[in-house]
Amino acid sequence: MKNSIRIIALSTMSSVLPAQAPVPRQTEADTYTRYELLAPGSAKFRIIYEVSATTAGATHYFNPIRQGSVATDESVIDRASGTPLRFDVVGAAAARAGGVRGDSLQTYIRVALAHPVPGADGEQRILILKTYQDSLSYFSRGDTIVFTRPLGIKRNAVVLPMGYELVSSSFPAQVLQEPDGRIGISFWNNTPSEAAVTLRAVPARSLRAGVSSVAARLTERAHQDREIVYMLQQPETHAFDLYHDYTESRPGTSTYLNIVRAGSTVSNPRAVNLDTGLPLVHETLKGDAITTAKLSVPDVTPQSEVVVFRFDPIRPGTSMRLRMFETYTDPVRYTVVNDELVWDRSFGRPANAVVLPEGWVLTNSSVPAVVSSLPNGRVRLDFINPRADEIGVLITARRR
Repeated sequence: MKNSIRIIALSTMSSVLPAQAPVPRQTEADTYTRYELLAPGSAKFRIIYEVSATTAGATHYFNPIRQGSVATDESVIDRASGTPLRFDVVGAAAARAGGVRGDSLQTYIRVALAHPVPGADGEQRILILKTYQDSLSYFSRGDTIVFTRPLGIKRNAVVLPMGYELVSSSFPAQVLQEPDGRIGISFWNNTPSEAAVTLRAVPARSLRAGVSSVAARLTERAHQDREIVYMLQQPETHAFDLYHDYTESRPGTSTYLNIVRAGSTVSNPRAVNLDTGLPLVHETLKGDAITTAKLSVPDVTPQSEVVVFRFDPIRPGTSMRLRMFETYTDPVRYTVVNDELVWDRSFGRPANAVVLPEGWVLTNSSVPAVVSSLPNGRVRLDFINPRADEIGVLITARRR
């Protein structure tokens, strides 16, 4: 009888224990993949994968090894410090325990992050290096080499073996010659589906290395990682909050200058180091104060205004990811006309997003955008500009 009572008591106690909280789902950002094709006939290509782990508090990041590929020569580097990170290869059960939702047969590279991902304003940037052997993705047909692969990552580059020239690309891409003479094919997939990429190349009769005479005008757009989000306040205020992200890797650099566009005013600036989640020091300078500070700002006038964000000088082999917050007021480019919201502004960055104020319905967008609704009902438009120039975006909206 005593034993029965004890069992009932333990059962009652266990029934009121709190349920274990589910593991947050793994999230990521700023993904970019570079495929360097190795010797024809080897079916091998070197992968250089950049990614930011963004799940707050996460201590590991899981990178899938594509089924059908054999991975070798793996290594992982913390991009902020430039130091190697520990990793191992695990199955789907370990990945699910870490917040990944995937195939039960999938294997993963499990990376131990340098420290837990900081909170809302934080991430951990890592570089994963590996070599794949995959005869279905990379093969030869006579003298022609073929790279064909569905790519889910939006920003990619493929580099041909030395001495090969591109003869066809199924996906619109930049063609950029590497300093060593190899030909690179780079593209930004701005569609919601995978990019069905097929590249063909043949031995080049004459292809020499050398710096192009127009090299200053040639930059890989897909590898640029500047992005900006505009959160519009009610149009009568002509004001919008924004934040923009930027990676600094130039040794010795210790400032970021945000030059305020003519016709705009800025307020409430702040910034954080996304690698640590810690705030950065800043100041706003105008006119002569810009010249006195010896800042690299062209054509300074009494009306010129710049927000200066300061941080420790970048050491060789390291980098820092910055996020700057500001509030702008611009009555010329953001206004209301006859009860119609009008946003008329050019975008120079590759990735740009505009979030309409609460209570407004999108009626016009002059440039194609991916449209979504936030949990609070506000409409968001995401613009990808894969071109090297600016795009003029005109948006209108009506009150609900």
